[in-house]
Amino acid sequence: MRWNRFWILGLGTLFTCTFFIKAKNNPVTPQQDKPIRTIVIDAGHGGEDAGAKGSYSYEKQITLDVALKLGKLLEENMPDVKVVYTRKTDRFDDPRKKAQIANDNKGELFVSIHCNSTAKVRKVTGYKTVYHKKGKKKVAVKEPIYTYSPSTAKGTETYIWATSKNNAKMESLKQNSVIVLDDNSEENKQLMGDDPETFILLNTLRNAYFDQSLRLSTLIEDEFTRVGRISRGARQRNEKGIWVLSATAMPSVLVELGFISNPEEEDYLNSETGQQELANCIYRAIKRYREELDRFTNTHNAAPSTTKNHSKNTSAIAVLKPRGASKSAAPVDNNDSYCVQLLISDKIYQPGASIFRKLHGDINREQVTMNKKKMNRYTWGRFKTDQQASGALRKARKLGFKDAFVTSC
Repeated sequence: MRWNRFWILGLGTLFTCTFFIKAKNNPVTPQQDKPIRTIVIDAGHGGEDAGAKGSYSYEKQITLDVALKLGKLLEENMPDVKVVYTRKTDRFDDPRKKAQIANDNKGELFVSIHCNSTAKVRKVTGYKTVYHKKGKKKVAVKEPIYTYSPSTAKGTETYIWATSKNNAKMESLKQNSVIVLDDNSEENKQLMGDDPETFILLNTLRNAYFDQSLRLSTLIEDEFTRVGRISRGARQRNEKGIWVLSATAMPSVLVELGFISNPEEEDYLNSETGQQELANCIYRAIKRYREELDRFTNTHNAAPSTTKNHSKNTSAIAVLKPRGASKSAAPVDNNDSYCVQLLISDKIYQPGASIFRKLHGDINREQVTMNKKKMNRYTWGRFKTDQQASGALRKARKLGFKDAFVTSC
């Protein structure tokens, strides 16, 4: 029910936006039945960029195999959807070219597929005595002896762009004119650059895409959990390699399939069974996401239709709790908010425990099941905007919760 409220709350805002656009620009055209007509699948890395390396395999091949399997599922089960691949062979493309492929094809969803990796674990197994010269004397010094073993990190993660990249996302929307106008006249270019109302519309659409991306990332991780994979959560990310998420003018996610640096996970990621299972999970999440959009969009067929470039607009009509809306937008329900997931542990902490001492606000505990084991999920606060939640996230990580991330409450 919570997510249903999110979709409904966004309808007022986007209907207002599309009505404004229609009145300003083009004559009315019929609204499409399906809000998602083009899905772009990006197999991470490729060619000379091998990506992460396991003991016997490379990220670039695993991502391509899963991307092709996912594309095949979409093509067979969603014949009305156009599937676009950033690559179908072992070749390297600059991230800018990948974003251009997605934007030129007017994608309504961008899914980038990657594998995770961590460094080997270093352990002290003993000490040895070595001698260093100190003047004319030799001084005995004990130095540790290390052994290295493969990382045991495992699990999936799905990323969306961080709120610190909102301006970059806004620029990609502006450059690709996804809200308004289907021609390149000087008048339209000037409107895109100078009109304050258009700026508000772009800001609203960017926030809608953020919420849609967050929803899809949550659904993907939910599907991974259903088949027994360890989910490390849906997260915002601002590190190198995620640039393409803010450069694509559409809802976008980046899926980390697992840790190629873990021998057990590497075998799974290279197996036909594992790759098909991962592709199935992502497909089912996209199917659920699309059905939600379909349900709430088709409920409002009487709403004003969009411009000739209507496919982009209708994909943004059913959104999750948009921010930055105009005064005519639907009111925001204060019960719908963000929180920060601090950790998942088998330990039970009370809200006033010392571990949470420097965090001001409510600490909530929820029991979850991971790999058939009961665990405790701890979340902090209720924040009305993603900006507030992002600030809280920075504080939580500074206080030692290194795996914290923003999620919906």
